[in-house]
Amino acid sequence: MEADPKITYSSRCTKFAKDGRVVEVNIFRLELETGWNLEVVNEHNTSTVWDDPFETDEEAYAEFLSTVEEEGMAAFEDVPTVVH
Repeated sequence: MEADPKITYSSRCTKFAKDGRVVEVNIFRLELETGWNLEVVNEHNTSTVWDDPFETDEEAYAEFLSTVEEEGMAAFEDVPTVVH
């Protein structure tokens, strides 16, 4: 039986607050992969996940900030989504 791959979390993982809402930003990669995954979890534990990985954790965090600027915190409502 194979062991689950180890997960490496970025130092860019954080809680982010704006407009009276708080989300958890998770940026991580699997042990044997080079791309970084971006997941944002809202206060109701609803997850928004970007479908494609990013080359760096900085790019993933920049995409999160860009989404907040363009769409606001409403982008992370209670409807689970995968961003393509």
